Amino acid sequence: MQKYIQDESYQAVNFSVQEKIASEYDNCQFTNCDFSDADLTDVVFTECQFDGCNFSSAKLQNTSFQQADFKSCKMLGLQFDECNDFNLSFAFDLCVLDHSGFYQCKIQQTNFKSCQMKQVDFSQTDLSQSSFDECDLVLATFDRTNLSQVDFQSAINFSIDPTINNIKKAKFSMQNINGLLDCFDIIINH
Repeated sequence: MQKYIQDESYQAVNFSVQEKIASEYDNCQFTNCDFSDADLTDVVFTECQFDGCNFSSAKLQNTSFQQADFKSCKMLGLQFDECNDFNLSFAFDLCVLDHSGFYQCKIQQTNFKSCQMKQVDFSQTDLSQSSFDECDLVLATFDRTNLSQVDFQSAINFSIDPTINNIKKAKFSMQNINGLLDCFDIIINH
């Protein structure tokens, strides 16, 4: 397998069974590929697009995602906090990220659109200027998280304690404001 691959397209490739994955992919497209349980240790993905791929339980030790776009991907149980944090940047559209972790990641200006994010851990993460457009954040953890200027206007099922998280200039709608009051154990009648 080549060490550096540029401008290639992959369709329905099962990377889970390949013994050696290239060490760097630049401007590559992956469509309906299977990375589940794959060992992506030290692999670099720069400006790559992933559409309909399965990354569930992949090993991300020191993996680099730089300007990676994920669309309609299954990404269960991924530990993004194990990724190489240099230039870590990605966007997620229509992805399932249940049980994944972003603990202490610095992922400012990250766009999450129409994603299912059940029990995702955002503890101590810097999400400033990010957006959760129509995302379901049921049981997601926000603990000492930087949420300044984050857009939650169309997000649902989140619970954020404003006394332990930075929510300065974050955006919420009247319909989802209850998620900021859960920690006070009060009753709100509509």
